[in-house]
Amino acid sequence: MRLSSSRNVGAFLFVAVLGCGVAAAQANSDSPAPAPAKAGQSAPAATPHSPADKLQRSWKMLTDNVQDAKHPDARTQALNALSDLKTNARAIGLIAAAMQDTDLDVRAAAILAAGKTKSHALVEPVRKLLDDKEPQVVFAAAITLWKEFNDRSGEDILAAIAAGDRKANPTLIHGAEHDMSRTLHSPSALAKIGIETGAGMVLGPFGFSVSAVEYARKNGADSARVQAIQLLAEVRSEGVRQQMKDDLGDDDAGARAAAVRVVGGFHRAQDAGDIAMLLDDSKQPVRLAASAAYIDCLDGAAASKTTEHK
Repeated sequence: MRLSSSRNVGAFLFVAVLGCGVAAAQANSDSPAPAPAKAGQSAPAATPHSPADKLQRSWKMLTDNVQDAKHPDARTQALNALSDLKTNARAIGLIAAAMQDTDLDVRAAAILAAGKTKSHALVEPVRKLLDDKEPQVVFAAAITLWKEFNDRSGEDILAAIAAGDRKANPTLIHGAEHDMSRTLHSPSALAKIGIETGAGMVLGPFGFSVSAVEYARKNGADSARVQAIQLLAEVRSEGVRQQMKDDLGDDDAGARAAAVRVVGGFHRAQDAGDIAMLLDDSKQPVRLAASAAYIDCLDGAAASKTTEHK
């Protein structure tokens, strides 16, 4: 009888344990399983999840590169991307700091980035570079002040350049106070400026300097397509926006970088996910452009929403 009771107790315990296991399995089946990572994407734990995390990551990428002491080309690329953020106070601070860089390409890129922002907070830092020791930097400062800010502080310098191998007449210009203006008439100085501008200091596909253009070429960039995209960006239509979104997956790095800038400039919050995909692009210029575009997209969308509720 005792043996039978023992067997009954054992059977009861076995059924109880089995029942708990079934209940636990049922509870687990009711919980949503984590979505598997898509092909070609990193595991969820390795990538930011929320928009706030991606925003922080974007700023870190831009800041780390614009302050990269070992790679001037990375600094020029980051400056070009930061210029897309226009009057954003954080971007303006980083651009102003870059004007003190020891590399002339970076200083020139910072000047031209300032011009693209149209921020008058950067006018005075640009004016200071009218006395830079490098003709290329002085030239970039003079034309940026004149064209982008309607500021004629560098008129004496432009007059010296226009005079070519003749000495500029100080009575025909305002000020004539910059030391550089007295030497810019030399053929060697003009040649240096010509080499820089001819090689793409102003019109480079990603940045503004010779090193930036060469860097872009190494990373792949069809400059003709980039220029076409930049022109299309002036047409603020849904058709252009959709075409630019299609170009985010293009094989050419230059096209991807140019397209993501355009998409970010539409300030549509629903585009943030598409832009964020390029934060992990294989080409650094594209990652930097995407970082700025992501910030621009969310900031612009938030500003528009605030305006609508006023």
